[in-house]
Amino acid sequence: MCRVRDLIGGGAKWTLVALALSFGACVQAETQVYLLRGWFGVFSTGLDTMAEELRAKGIKAEAVGHLAWRSTASKVVREREAGKTVRLVLIGHSQGGNNAIDIARELEGRKIPVDLLITLAPWLQDPVPSNVVRALNYYQSGGWGSPLTAAPGFKGELSNIDLANDPNTFHANIDKNARIQAEIVRAIAALNAAGGARPVRPEVQAAPPVAPAPANPPAAPAETGVPVSR
Repeated sequence: MCRVRDLIGGGAKWTLVALALSFGACVQAETQVYLLRGWFGVFSTGLDTMAEELRAKGIKAEAVGHLAWRSTASKVVREREAGKTVRLVLIGHSQGGNNAIDIARELEGRKIPVDLLITLAPWLQDPVPSNVVRALNYYQSGGWGSPLTAAPGFKGELSNIDLANDPNTFHANIDKNARIQAEIVRAIAALNAAGGARPVRPEVQAAPPVAPAPANPPAAPAETGVPVSR
């Protein structure tokens, strides 16, 4: 939660000034979920079901065809450039899972984080980019789908959930599995509940204190011409 303290005793005018200055730096973050259907947009109706359930919980959710991934990425960029901050969730089934990763990669170049990426049975997908905070992947080893891998620089959380032992779940109905849907909705609801506020612009970090110089500093080493490993 963003708080403004009146640092000038009892001055209402200065409090208003502080509020005005802080408003541009910190706003309440909403959660926005985009769900990308697979090929033809007719075999991923479970995503529409999840979108409806999320909206019923007060969470913004929109199910789109996987071919809309570029326009969806552009929409996120435009809204961020306009100062709107959200906790972003991307979900995709089959080819939609691949394109959800494509959106994340597009946003990586704009330094826009993806708070949660969820894929259902993706295939021949790209690695998860470094701007993803948490990634969940449901797949079936020996069947359709494959584990997610992390791109260089990824420091988030990545979980691959293998459904090979579930004979009733396969590629065409993985998005309709009630247990998986419930897990996904719970993960998003938890993210939304923990939302709080996110700074629109990175906060300036205070410089670390400078250590006092020693009384008798050691002599600098002679130049050797050998590059130093970093």
